[in-house]
Amino acid sequence: MKKIVLTGGGTAGHVTPNLALIPRLLDDGWEIHYIGAANSAEQELISKVPEVTFHTVSVGKLRRYFDPKNFSDPFRVIRGIRQATGIIRRIKPDIVFSKGGFVSVPVVYGAKLNGVPIVTHESDMTPGLANKLCMPFAKVQCCTFPEAVKYAKGKGVHTGTPIRPEILQGDKRRGREMFGFNDNRPVLMVVGGSSGAQAINQVVWQSLPRLTENFQVLHLCGKGNLTAVYEGTSNYVQREYLNEEMADAYACADILISRAGANALCEILAVRKPALLIPYPKGASRGDQLLNADSFKNRGFSHVLLQEDMTPDTLIKGVEQLYHDRGALYEAMATEPTSNGIDNVLEQIYKYAK
Repeated sequence: MKKIVLTGGGTAGHVTPNLALIPRLLDDGWEIHYIGAANSAEQELISKVPEVTFHTVSVGKLRRYFDPKNFSDPFRVIRGIRQATGIIRRIKPDIVFSKGGFVSVPVVYGAKLNGVPIVTHESDMTPGLANKLCMPFAKVQCCTFPEAVKYAKGKGVHTGTPIRPEILQGDKRRGREMFGFNDNRPVLMVVGGSSGAQAINQVVWQSLPRLTENFQVLHLCGKGNLTAVYEGTSNYVQREYLNEEMADAYACADILISRAGANALCEILAVRKPALLIPYPKGASRGDQLLNADSFKNRGFSHVLLQEDMTPDTLIKGVEQLYHDRGALYEAMATEPTSNGIDNVLEQIYKYAK
């Protein structure tokens, strides 16, 4: 039986692509181990998969700014490398697949010290610090965006991102019934991310009287952001967030408003929904969402509205233009070969496994 070690963590975005790979790996007869941090997002998510053995290692955060913990965290990383090296020596895996995040660094170094081949994956346009540190030891770096290949120093291959199969199994009729929508108006779904996006929320609320004239609006406004003032508004439904219902929500939506995080864009591409992207401005992030959004715009998948240009008028105009152009955007997405990267990433894993 072939064995694989998966790693990646810190946020759910570093774990969900691994979760998408696991069913296929199990079907193909792999023994699966996951190395992550204790009391982490990855441990919480992977613990729900009984067929996967979870191992913990010490993790230190890698910062580009001054923090007193910069003096102690390198020792945590060194301890994590020792722990990962021992775990990998015992498991004797055929390959390690790393999705990034700080926990991946000791695991990749431990794999290198044991002579185990490594495949990494980068979701964003430019590599994060953890993937930069891991890249020299990787056989190949799988990239979500075609433009990211050039940053992988000759090791990049455009694969897309593995998408959870359940996201693709939504039902339009079930979704519309779930949210009380009918077939008289198209559905606009607003997705601000798991914690919501206050800038988008505020402008959507200001725009509701005009938006709901032509659209039924499903607004995922983020945890703690439900507003009683708008409860009962005609053609408007608000939710904090969705879990299992997300597939049906995607299926019933005609168009979307979304941030431009890599995982969100990959899901949008996989379910082929025209979207108006409003990326986080550079001051609120390292600028990766701006690059992600440009890629989708240039490839004909989405429209983009910059946050600094967002007002009720520009938002409504952008939504109306998006709905008008939805057919062309859908056709562009329908011909994209990396809309679900499961097969492409598995090809690389199988290629380099011992």
